[in-house]
Amino acid sequence: MDSKLQIPELVGKRSEIDGIDKEIVKLFCRRMQISEEVAGIKKAHNAPVFDAAREKELLASVRQAAGETFGTYARSLYETILSLSRSYQHKMQNGPGRTEEMILESLGKTSQLFPENASVACQGVPGAYSQHAAERLFEEPDITFFDTFEEVYEAVENGTCRYGVLPLENSTYGSVRDVYDLMIRKTGDPLYIVRALRLKIDHSLLIKKGSDISRITKILSHEQALAQSAAFLKNTFPHAIIEKCANTAVAAMEAARSDGTVAALASADCAGQYGLTVAMSDVQDNKNNYTRFICISKELEIYPGAVKSSMVITTEHKPGSLSRVLNRINAWGINMSKLESRPIPGHDFEFMFYFDIECPVYSPRLGPFFTEMEQNTPSFRYLGTYSEML
Repeated sequence: MDSKLQIPELVGKRSEIDGIDKEIVKLFCRRMQISEEVAGIKKAHNAPVFDAAREKELLASVRQAAGETFGTYARSLYETILSLSRSYQHKMQNGPGRTEEMILESLGKTSQLFPENASVACQGVPGAYSQHAAERLFEEPDITFFDTFEEVYEAVENGTCRYGVLPLENSTYGSVRDVYDLMIRKTGDPLYIVRALRLKIDHSLLIKKGSDISRITKILSHEQALAQSAAFLKNTFPHAIIEKCANTAVAAMEAARSDGTVAALASADCAGQYGLTVAMSDVQDNKNNYTRFICISKELEIYPGAVKSSMVITTEHKPGSLSRVLNRINAWGINMSKLESRPIPGHDFEFMFYFDIECPVYSPRLGPFFTEMEQNTPSFRYLGTYSEML
């Protein structure tokens, strides 16, 4: 042990703290035991677990008892204790939550192997990066192309295709907000993420055969590809018109139809697909450029090896609400790999939160954690538990 830590006064104080902590743990466990008894009484009388007036009164009392110096700290501590107590009472009254039951049911009926062949909806036209992602996720996908992300979502929703492949975020440019909004804001039964893929994205500058870079006056691509190549475009084509289109492959199609003055940012595969020439390769600003695609399904399917889960929650519109959720994630020993906020439609300056967490599907912590989130947040939406291919 470091000799600096052997200060006699420090050792004595730490010993005193250790004794206090033992007493705190004993009292906490006793409090939770009484909470279990309270849960039984409430259940017998059909009374709700949460008593807002009681908690408000208790927090005020705790803050006053702790005095000016420690009042805020004591209140924060007791907010956590009360949250734990509510969670435990819910568990005692209701058992596993809906999400926990859904996960157990899905594990019992989902095939052990991810399908090799399936009908898959993708946005764009042949040659799109979504097609490349689908061909990585499935050995022989039967792909149907749609014009928009929403049409892909609806094709899965109405059963036209069993799966849909959508881009969710890019390592350089960030989230594809339209897809996040679809996953979060769609009413009715949600679609579920059943697998994810990180796909290396290399953009090429494609031009019409027989043309020359010096003739280029317009460059087309999807807004994400344009953003990922912004410095290249500014430095190489400072006077060209930069125009967004629905998809990188659609841009290649338009370049092939042009008079030779239009170029496209798209995958090199699109050159062969549409009879173009690769004028420049790997033009994206960041050479370590990846897009994360998700595979969505109408049915909850959880395959062996699933370690990542996604959910959307709202919190109470008051200070500390999100912090308390993060504290609960940490308390369960679960790693949070992503947190994204999105505005709540019709509620100015109020937000919903998209979370990715990492915890094996067979962990005894995962189901109870979701039950706690269901019971202690104003709204909760589970989006699936899955593995992510690299």
